[in-house]
Amino acid sequence: LTGKEALSHFPSLGPAGGSGPSKGHVKQCELLQLSRKQKRLCRREPGLAETLREAIRLGILECQFQFRSERWNCSLEGRPSLLKRGFKETAFLFAVSSAALTHSLARACSAGRMERCTCDDSPGLENRKAWQWGVCGDNLKYSTKFLKKFLGQKRIGKDLRAKVDIHNTNVGIKAVKNGLKTTCKCHGVSGSCAVRTCWKQLSPFHEIGRLLKLRYDDAVKVFSTSNDAVGHSELAGPNRHGHSPKPPALPRPTDLVYVEDSPSFCRPSKYSLGTAGRICSREGNCDSMCCGRGYNTQSRLVTFSCHCQVQWCCYVECQQCMQEEVVYSCKQ
Repeated sequence: LTGKEALSHFPSLGPAGGSGPSKGHVKQCELLQLSRKQKRLCRREPGLAETLREAIRLGILECQFQFRSERWNCSLEGRPSLLKRGFKETAFLFAVSSAALTHSLARACSAGRMERCTCDDSPGLENRKAWQWGVCGDNLKYSTKFLKKFLGQKRIGKDLRAKVDIHNTNVGIKAVKNGLKTTCKCHGVSGSCAVRTCWKQLSPFHEIGRLLKLRYDDAVKVFSTSNDAVGHSELAGPNRHGHSPKPPALPRPTDLVYVEDSPSFCRPSKYSLGTAGRICSREGNCDSMCCGRGYNTQSRLVTFSCHCQVQWCCYVECQQCMQEEVVYSCKQ
């Protein structure tokens, strides 16, 4: 969580709490790996430290869920080395980190966990009526404005890697914006729409994670090229129409971009633990995940709840059943 790394270096979560609301929040700011400027902002924003912790957790869990069946499974091991490189995986980390923070900040505002922001105040929506009905829209406007200040993105870096990192960070923010929906609720006799209240609501973070995974699958390898018209260099990728005399194509604002090819992640390295011992699906990804080394087959008994019935009143009573399960894991 530094300005240079754009929220993709997940710090140790550390213990929460403190000797009081104010002191506890300041202590949590000190536990996070923040730049001097970010710590100053954190101390001035009660509720921000806990929101940062929630964003870290959200980003890690979503990344590991999206890559659960891949050779690189978004484990914490090897992450510092990975963040120093320009791989596709690094691009995803930057995007999912900024998306998680944007999402968490907006939700924290609407949940009343931040002192300096509240419900969404977008023009065109009858927000005060929504508040009267106990509805509070997610404040994406404040979230994105604060995030850019927090990351210090006023100046775009001159070197290629800095441009790539900022581009991928913005892809994550855009993914959250694209998932913002207007939700309406009817009030009236028997659910009639005599009164209708509308508010802004973010998509579940799983949907944003799935979108970013699709962006990862179609990530574009880029290089730096000079643009004489604007007087500075910009990112460029392969021409989308194959061999063409036209100049290289610029990546789209929604494209994840990278600058160097990824390692195989098959064997242990400074980037990952490799795939030995990983659970795989024989019909699905064993051949790919195990990198041609083959896989072990093992039978085990698993216990699960079964024959569940709702009892009066008010609990569910289940029996415990056992069944044999076959597990496949990659060989060394």
